[in-house]
Amino acid sequence: MPKALRANLLPLRYYDIDPGYNVPAALRLSENRPVFEMPTSTGTLRRMERVGLLEFRLNGQPMSLAAFVPEGTGRIDSLFVPFADQTTGTETYSAGRYLDLHPTTTGIYAIDFNRAYNPYCAYNDTYECPFPPPSNRLKLPVRAGEKAPGA
Repeated sequence: MPKALRANLLPLRYYDIDPGYNVPAALRLSENRPVFEMPTSTGTLRRMERVGLLEFRLNGQPMSLAAFVPEGTGRIDSLFVPFADQTTGTETYSAGRYLDLHPTTTGIYAIDFNRAYNPYCAYNDTYECPFPPPSNRLKLPVRAGEKAPGA
């Protein structure tokens, strides 16, 4: 983070922890890990493979989010789950937020939106940050995790 911006951006802001935003999800694997060109904050496209679809219930509603890895990833150490919701651009960062999930042997994951974080480009526009695809735009507010930077 640029030194001149620290006073305006720190401390980071978070919603209060809410156990209701920590939900189990089943990963339905993609058959062939299709490549998706994800637009980024710098205008370039980042090639990502869609590993599968995480299916879960949030606030009683069935939902899903696509999980990605960089193109060409052999051994998967982390699933990248970018998302936007109805707080995006008002209470939370305008380009969406991210979750990182570690692989499990069961295919069952804990999606903990309390751990949602802003991409680096929220704090420094020299970083290239992928935008959540349309499939990862939730149609409800997710008031958990990191809020938009600033006062």
